[in-house]
Amino acid sequence: MKVLVVFGGVSPEHEVSCLSAASVLSHIDRTRFDVTAMGITKDGRWLCTGASPEEIGSGAWADGPASEVTVSPSRSENGTGGFYIDGARYVPDAIFPVLHGENGEDGRIQGLFTMMGIPFVGCHTASAAVCMDKAFTKQVCETAGIPMADWLLVTGRQVRTEPEAAAARIEARFSYPVFVKPANTGSSVGVSKAADRAALRAALDCAAAYDSRILVEEFIDGRELEIAVLGNEEPEASGIGEILPSREFYSYEAKYLDGTSGLVFDPVLPEGRAEELTRIALKVFRILDCRGLSRVDFFLRKRDGAVIFNEINTIPGFTSISMYPKLFERAGIPYDELITRLIDLAVEAGGR
Repeated sequence: MKVLVVFGGVSPEHEVSCLSAASVLSHIDRTRFDVTAMGITKDGRWLCTGASPEEIGSGAWADGPASEVTVSPSRSENGTGGFYIDGARYVPDAIFPVLHGENGEDGRIQGLFTMMGIPFVGCHTASAAVCMDKAFTKQVCETAGIPMADWLLVTGRQVRTEPEAAAARIEARFSYPVFVKPANTGSSVGVSKAADRAALRAALDCAAAYDSRILVEEFIDGRELEIAVLGNEEPEASGIGEILPSREFYSYEAKYLDGTSGLVFDPVLPEGRAEELTRIALKVFRILDCRGLSRVDFFLRKRDGAVIFNEINTIPGFTSISMYPKLFERAGIPYDELITRLIDLAVEAGGR
């Protein structure tokens, strides 16, 4: 079976995508799959590379020997669609996109693969787009009665043209501290915690550099819990993992750079909470019409033990320290088997 692993991308999460792809390429079953690695550089070039997983993880692949790639989304009967590597046509049986964030997790690349009619791992176009946008996710989940933190949407234009009015609107709604997030980034890119007006202004400016839509949320003093979900129409949930951030919150640096955040599997929880978390994780996965994989993140509020849905990640991290593969490894599905099951689920869903 020919499998194409696509990684990198034009996104603030380019480096994380390369790290995740390095892990996938190191663990994929090459006795079953004929694997081709295709990287997208930061400036948007598509390159077919024979670089080692170590070179891909370090970013050295982008400067090494590679073949230029062009893409044709045609599905014509004479067979002109596919990837052209130095002019030679290549059509994989399935695609494994390891593309975190903008242009990779937000439905754009999924739409291209759908036009090509090639099965791919993960959510379809509409689901990926809605899940990537934190505000859209909240709007959909609110209608289903999913418990969430109170939130407010601010536009980048408001931040630029009426910064004081934007700050005053937020202060009228929330007490400090608050979290400020770009609506469409992952890996905590552009996310800040603000404890006063000056910090809020800086946080809004930071978020506006990444997105035109900015989410402001009330601060939840709670434990950070995550559940991995795997499947299409009949998804299954992993056990529960707890994050012990090495910084004030689970920032990009805490996730990927310093490597000191703690992970606790099957943490001790109040009676009934594990079942509640699992039920809500599967409900969120279904109402957002996800398929393949997702990681669902929660808070367990300290003052009353309430379960609070935080967000969903449709292409969660696949690095050696990432929670998604670790949770399923704990549940009895090793990393290499997990990759195989995801590819099988992609083929089951078909190129749509």
